[in-house]
Amino acid sequence: MSELLLTVWSWLHTREGRKIFRYTMTSVITTGVSLSVLGLVFGVLRLWSEVPSTIFANVCAAFPSYWLNRRWAWGKAGRSHVLKEVLPFWVMSGASIAFSMIGAAVARYLGQRLQLDHLDETALVLFANVMSFGIFWVLKLMVFNRTFRVPALAEEIDERLQAEEVVGVAAQPDDSAAVR
Repeated sequence: MSELLLTVWSWLHTREGRKIFRYTMTSVITTGVSLSVLGLVFGVLRLWSEVPSTIFANVCAAFPSYWLNRRWAWGKAGRSHVLKEVLPFWVMSGASIAFSMIGAAVARYLGQRLQLDHLDETALVLFANVMSFGIFWVLKLMVFNRTFRVPALAEEIDERLQAEEVVGVAAQPDDSAAVR
């Protein structure tokens, strides 16, 4: 088990490991923003029903998501390119929000069908929101890698594995000498 932890620790100190860790932490932060806003506007203040509350909460979370992903996870600085960065980000965010709207509608249906009180219905809506965005997490990772012009994760992993194979082959003893 300690060898696995050491491998993970070593990987986290590579460029790709830091990027994936930061992308994950950005998701954790923005999920917290989304859930906090949703819990406030739907659960506490009861400003809107499930679907409009979900839309509002997720749009609020999209702004720090863009900034954190671009600057912190992918290390991009300077002006954003509208067609190459901003537009793809908002298209993906829009797709995520649309899917979360479906989750909120299902949560509303289940809440009414099961005659849940408002606290239980709020918990169900929050759960639906987390599940909806969890589905898009890997897809967004792949799109952001391309959008922010970072080498594809699969390519970098292949290069690393090939380098490790070369080192492993060089480190193995020559069996032909043992046969003689």
